[in-house]
Amino acid sequence: MLQLTRAGFLALLWLFVVAALRVVRSDLSAASGLRANLPLPRLRAGRMERKRAARQLVVTAGALAGTRISLDGRPILMGRADDSTLVLDDDYASTRHARLGFSGGDWFLEDLGSTNGTYLDRARVTAPTRVPLGTPIRIGKTVIELRS
Repeated sequence: MLQLTRAGFLALLWLFVVAALRVVRSDLSAASGLRANLPLPRLRAGRMERKRAARQLVVTAGALAGTRISLDGRPILMGRADDSTLVLDDDYASTRHARLGFSGGDWFLEDLGSTNGTYLDRARVTAPTRVPLGTPIRIGKTVIELRS
């Protein structure tokens, strides 16, 4: 009976180690950056489409409501990790939850394999997706928008 208890405990310990390694691996792969296959800007009548540029990221709902981050073209990492650009104190946010990246004149949102998902105007983000100005991005209880 004691041997069976020891074997069960050892099996549970190994399951915990494997689960911890999977989390570390997903965090490391998420920190590698935006994928290179982002779409190019649209052309209209042979010239680039004129758009208002996003100048800031604004938290509109959640614990950080009212927070503003100036956008300068560098990627914005969002999550519970201390090294995130926007550190979310939200039980529904992952350590490295999502990233906003700038490419070809547009901002793109990418979910970094989060548990609870990232939503752009009620649609779950499964691939890098262009983010229009004023469109709500929801990560757990936190809602943010790009504004000019």
